[in-house]
Formats: sequence, C-alpha cells, structure tokens
Amino acid sequence: MSEQRLVRLFRNGRNQAVRIPVEFELPGNEAIMHRDGDRLVIEPARKRGLTALLKTMKPLHESFPEIDDPVSNVDEFSTVQVLKVENWIS
Repeated sequence: MSEQRLVRLFRNGRNQAVRIPVEFELPGNEAIMHRDGDRLVIEPARKRGLTALLKTMKPLHESFPEIDDPVSNVDEFSTVQVLKVENWIS
C-alpha cells in the first residue's frame, strides 16, 4: 500500500467527516465513495462521455414490437421542414 496518514474524524452537522490532507487531495469538486469490506474508498469522480456510460449498461434482451404505421410520405415531411426554414429566414 502507498502512503498512510492518521486522520481525525469529526462531525459536520449530522454527517461524519474527515479532512483530506493536501498530499491526498483529489482533483475536481466531486468524488465517488464506496465500501470495500470494512474499508471506505474515496475516488475522484471522472467526467465520462456517452460512450463510457453506454459501455456500463447491460444489453436489453427484449423483443420490440413491430411498428404498425411507418412514415407514410417522406416528401411531405421534407416540405414541412423547408417551409419552417423559409418562415424563419424572412
């Protein structure tokens, strides 16, 4: 194990708290805390993108229903979009 340091626990309102010495300071202003047996582990909260989030999700093993009413006229939808753009420009 790397460095160790004895720290004191104290109360902050109803919460138990510990001051983190500068040599153990974490980046940012958020951290992830979890128990590992009788140990309390505090790790920096890393900003993660959508890809990282999706990799943590379990795949769905469900069948989705067929769509009964597919898009009927794609040209009609495109015309509506063009009209909206023309109204916005003028």
